[in-house]
Amino acid sequence: MRKFIPAFLALVLAACAAPATQAPTPTNTPAPSPSPAPSVTASPAPTIIPQALWIYAALVAPFPTLTDSVDSQSLVAHWQGNPTAPIAGHAILLAESTLSVFSAQWGQPAAGVVRVVDSEQILESAWNESAWALIPFEEIQPRWKVIAVDGQSPIHKNFDAEVYPLKAFVASAAPNRDPSKLTTVILTGVTALTRLTAKRMETKGVTYPGEVVREMFREADVLHINHEAPFFSECPYPDPKQAEEVFCSSPKYIDLFTDLGVDVVELAGDHFADYGDPAMLESVALYAGAGIPHYGGGVNEDDGKKPLLMESNGNKFMFIGCDYKTVYATARADRPGSVRCDFDYITEQIRAHRAQGYLPIFTFQYHEFPTPETRPQQQADYRAMSEAGAVVVSGSQAHVPQGMEFYNDSFIHYGLGNLFFDQMKGITQYQFVDRHVFYDGRYLGVELVTTFLEDYSRPRYMTQAEREKFLSLMFGYSEWNH
Repeated sequence: MRKFIPAFLALVLAACAAPATQAPTPTNTPAPSPSPAPSVTASPAPTIIPQALWIYAALVAPFPTLTDSVDSQSLVAHWQGNPTAPIAGHAILLAESTLSVFSAQWGQPAAGVVRVVDSEQILESAWNESAWALIPFEEIQPRWKVIAVDGQSPIHKNFDAEVYPLKAFVASAAPNRDPSKLTTVILTGVTALTRLTAKRMETKGVTYPGEVVREMFREADVLHINHEAPFFSECPYPDPKQAEEVFCSSPKYIDLFTDLGVDVVELAGDHFADYGDPAMLESVALYAGAGIPHYGGGVNEDDGKKPLLMESNGNKFMFIGCDYKTVYATARADRPGSVRCDFDYITEQIRAHRAQGYLPIFTFQYHEFPTPETRPQQQADYRAMSEAGAVVVSGSQAHVPQGMEFYNDSFIHYGLGNLFFDQMKGITQYQFVDRHVFYDGRYLGVELVTTFLEDYSRPRYMTQAEREKFLSLMFGYSEWNH
């Protein structure tokens, strides 16, 4: 990070001093006749120092931190030597320039509260010491968790810089945060609008399952849904006691997706072929009519395996996925379905598009496991996609949520759990909704939104106690390398 504060103050002081005007140099040259009008020499214009609003990223902490937000009064009190939970017990690391900014606002910090660390060493030091930090917006990276202050987070779409307390005007040609360059991408787990979920939609309304999460989903720039069941006009009326796991959805249920603002649908699910080719072709046509592009499956193998390319706020994305279980991957040259995992092809596509400035997102329909542990082969397969260049590797298949890790420059989430699906036994009710944040062609990281399924159909946000218990469990199943 540039140490701009001392330079800024020097420039401001220089600008505040009136520039001296040099006396004209006398000459002995006789003036010609007639005398011309005397020339006027202007004094040098004062130097104008450009100033821009510089956003600091509030507190950041190592990613597996449970605290989501603090109020600015607690932060200032901690700075002044009066710590309270949840900040108490955590040193605050920061660069010298950042110390200057907040010392000017809050006074000198109390002894032992903060520690100045070189910008490049703050992340590693924080992870090693369980410390928190104050950093500028442009230094956010995936291994940090951004902690909101007074309910405001600079990685949120609804961020209000006017009320955000951690900011300063500095000598800079432009702000360090431009909202027009920020994109959020929401990835989700299993959706199958069938059985009891479909029954609730029939009795309580097609949009009922999404009512609680609608605002969050609509706010996202790109919303991903993994719908495993085909839409089919001959789909039977939902039977909550259906024994056979052969699924379909009424075409009218697509109104749930349009209501939520779904932007991309993954068709690599195991049940896409449950009602045969006519249902799959009808599904693809229905999505196209609703303006929802697809990947991971399609009208044939070429259609399903090709990358889906999108652009939002100047950030370019590539979606690609496949079904690891070949028995369900029916797509062929002349047949619709989900596509098999051709890792050579996928690797080639990821590398080629990464070289063109795309941010590859790979989603897996992997084996389903009854417990959250990551299996060794699963880890090897997911990591291979990271090594190919995917910035996000996400497991869409899991009914039971799984852990996560940072690997190379990627975030890997082995399984998100269900979204809209009627499993209501134990941990299958616990769900991740991963909100990924991108800025100016760079991956900033992910926010783990946690939801809990109710009424066999509708997720709600977890309470704070539920969330902390769930995250503690999942972080324990995760592997952290920093």
